[in-house]
Amino acid sequence: MTFLGSRLRHLLELLDGDVAAVYGDLGLPEIRPRFAPVVRVLAQQGPRTIRDLAAAIGVTHSAASQTVAEMTRQDLVRLEPGADARQRIVHLTDRAARLLPVIEAEMAATVAAAEGLDAELPYPLSRLVEEAIATLEHRPMRDRIGAVVVGKEM
Repeated sequence: MTFLGSRLRHLLELLDGDVAAVYGDLGLPEIRPRFAPVVRVLAQQGPRTIRDLAAAIGVTHSAASQTVAEMTRQDLVRLEPGADARQRIVHLTDRAARLLPVIEAEMAATVAAAEGLDAELPYPLSRLVEEAIATLEHRPMRDRIGAVVVGKEM
């Protein structure tokens, strides 16, 4: 029996685990792969709200908030209050600015490696992921499961 969720988590571990190992090889074991897109967006676009960051990198607000919290602990970003009391503006720290060349180089190498992986597969993983996301946004997995449970299409 194959469990799709388990296999997807294993695939992500294989991908992200090796990217994290590269940061370790570079002497930056505290840097997580999910930090790079945040650093890159802030470096290119300037300070942003967590909501704007989430949209820019394609994750949920909750995921972006958790990443920003961890990055704050690593002195990569700092938070300032926004115009609205609920809003927090994320800024890069001097430490993140100093690490930016390393993060940019790692991201470029990762993009090249991902393109190489896509070329070796019968169907590009990047394309499959985008198509799966679009399909599930159109008809969520919950609806698909519900249709099977009640024995009819919803």
